[in-house]
Amino acid sequence: MKSTVVVRAAASCALAALGARAEKKGYAPVNGLQMYYEVHGKGRPVVLLHGGGSTIETSFGKVLPSLARSRQVIAFEQQGHGHTPDVEGRPFSFEQSADDAAALLRYLGIEKADFWGYSNGGTIALQVALRHPGLVRKLVLVSALFKRDGAPPEFWESMHRAKLEEMPAELQAAYLATAPHPEQLPIFFQKSVQRMLTFKDIRAEDIRSIKAPALVLIGDRDVVRPEHAVETVRLLQHAELAVLPGADHAAVVQRADLLLSIVPDFLDSPMPR
Repeated sequence: MKSTVVVRAAASCALAALGARAEKKGYAPVNGLQMYYEVHGKGRPVVLLHGGGSTIETSFGKVLPSLARSRQVIAFEQQGHGHTPDVEGRPFSFEQSADDAAALLRYLGIEKADFWGYSNGGTIALQVALRHPGLVRKLVLVSALFKRDGAPPEFWESMHRAKLEEMPAELQAAYLATAPHPEQLPIFFQKSVQRMLTFKDIRAEDIRSIKAPALVLIGDRDVVRPEHAVETVRLLQHAELAVLPGADHAAVVQRADLLLSIVPDFLDSPMPR
């Protein structure tokens, strides 16, 4: 019990420090949620979409401060994640999270933005581009899947055997530090697993329809197969590929040095004619 309290206190301090730098933060009433969001910096808006089971801090804490020096960074926590309360009886879904992201931008009065999604957040970014194309300027898709065979069979097999005690310690700590009902961690874990068990492929023709320029980025030891990243680039109308050396799925978002040398240049490059 004592160690759990210490973990929660340490994580709370780290997350509070991030939130204190936000120029604006609060809860937006969107689609039946009280969605927690933060706005940092000024300039062209970029929306950060965190990974599954994650928070703003755990997915983007390494890059957010630098990004906010030159652009307006909008970050939010998905249904049941971080500070955002869950909705009883409503499963986690990529499509719903995309609609929630779009609703938040309308709530904030933002007409168009770049979207940077990591892992499940990358899949959500693709859904935003498909369901709300007018909102999307550019896409950054980090370790993102659009179909099941983008990850090896053993990944999907592990989902069927997933246990709460195997959830990464940093994600558990972040949940306990931020969730309005930390005792719901087992429910949160099961809903996160269920979202992956029910993952549905996005059709190739739908990926081809996306007009927004995209940067597809993976780690060289990622759970996302290199072949899948290449296929994503070839299907998209305007896309580039980057592979980070020495990075697995978890480490890819920790390599702020490499990410910040690649992503801002892509976002600032001219739009295709």
